[in-house]
Amino acid sequence: MKPTRRHVIAAAAGALMARPAWAQIPVHLDHDIRITLAQAGIPGAAVGYAREGRVRFVRGYGYADVARRRPVTPDTVFAIASITKTITAAAILRLAGQGRLTLDDPVAAHLDFPVVNPHHPDAVITLRHLLTHTSGISDEKYYAVDFRHRGGDTPLALRDMLVGYLMPGGTYYDANGCYAAAPGEAWDYSNVGFALLGYVAGRVGGFDARMAIRQFLMAPLGLHHSYWTLGEVPPVLAATPYEDSKPVATMGFPDWSAGMLQSSAADFTRYIAACANDGAAEGARVLPAGTMAQMLTRQPAPNLPGWLSGQGLGWMMGPLDGADRWEHWGGAEGIFTVAYLDPGRRQGVTILTNATATDAAKAAVKKVAARLLREGPDL
Repeated sequence: MKPTRRHVIAAAAGALMARPAWAQIPVHLDHDIRITLAQAGIPGAAVGYAREGRVRFVRGYGYADVARRRPVTPDTVFAIASITKTITAAAILRLAGQGRLTLDDPVAAHLDFPVVNPHHPDAVITLRHLLTHTSGISDEKYYAVDFRHRGGDTPLALRDMLVGYLMPGGTYYDANGCYAAAPGEAWDYSNVGFALLGYVAGRVGGFDARMAIRQFLMAPLGLHHSYWTLGEVPPVLAATPYEDSKPVATMGFPDWSAGMLQSSAADFTRYIAACANDGAAEGARVLPAGTMAQMLTRQPAPNLPGWLSGQGLGWMMGPLDGADRWEHWGGAEGIFTVAYLDPGRRQGVTILTNATATDAAKAAVKKVAARLLREGPDL
């Protein structure tokens, strides 16, 4: 039967009714966000806001692929980069809640190879040290080696990287470049430390922690466009990374637990909703009650850099709009991401971009995040 005008109107009305609530956004806010991001020279971005365990809106801005004029949508997949660390921390806290480890366990108790700081051989490195970037494991050699694998996923396994980096005689080992201060003595951001946490989570859990995270977090929250490898990402959804307005190759890293998650804003904002709402969102509880409060509690972290005002378990605290906010940023070549939490008002923001961080981009995303946390409850 040939459809009539009435059928077409009815179908369109049904489609509108089926649109999620977060598809709606005030026109003035949409316009201001678009202008702010564009003026900062960001090719493409996705912005998500969550409150009280629900995604309130997700919006795409600019282009996922500039040459093909493919716009960013809520389902465009970006590299999340270092915000991945908060998920790794959640996996460790979940195991702690199950009684399978404690945060003050020596990391060596959960490994099949020794990890000893050569400058402080009698000092014990704990899981809490790793979670708070106070382990004394240094990234100096990590950056000198450059573990990036351009154009796809790395063939280097996580364990091989860790053994090669942390053990004397290892391929990448350098006593002064791989280890620095005594555990607990000083804050020193460590990708290798979070790589080690991912390996521990797998050892304690009994299988690859990425699969465990899919089971306890991604599946219950309905994350349909979140991936641990570049090869899994559908090309039609992938955001092209840009630096200085030029496309750059995607990059795979062996330390997946420090920064390899690929996700869409529609997905990742569900995760942020749970983080801001005591571990529950969209009708699913993914972390036991009280776990997020534990993660969002300041921990001892001497010598914090000036841009931070506190360190939690995985999450950090920094100034935003005149207040201290729980946050995590992520970045690499052609990647810049941010997430902010306001657990007191059970709200959170995530902004994913496909551009290398610049001063202008940093200022823009902070401006957008601050406005959403300030005005979000009135939306």
